[in-house]
Amino acid sequence: MGGEPDRIPDTPLLDRERQLRGYRMNKMAMGLGDPANRAAFKADEPAYLDRFGLNEEEKAAVLSRDWKEMVRLGGNLFFILKISAVDPVRITEIGAHQAGMDHESFLRDRLGKKV
Repeated sequence: MGGEPDRIPDTPLLDRERQLRGYRMNKMAMGLGDPANRAAFKADEPAYLDRFGLNEEEKAAVLSRDWKEMVRLGGNLFFILKISAVDPVRITEIGAHQAGMDHESFLRDRLGKKV
């Protein structure tokens, strides 16, 4: 990306440039609200991603469920969370991944939960 670097370490800012870059990924994720699209995604994820024109970097992030990378590539967290509903993945697991922590540590250290 050619814009100003992120100003908060390890936190990609969802600015206009990143939003435009993530359009295809966000459109794909929003489509998962439709049961037929969820079924198509489950049946053949790469083919479903190709329908939306995702590039190789975006496809790799989605296929590996690299939540942090999806956000860095312009994925709006509210949209890409629809992917987690297909697997399903708990939002706290995504938070742990974003923070670079294991789930138990995240629950204990970030959310104050007794594990």
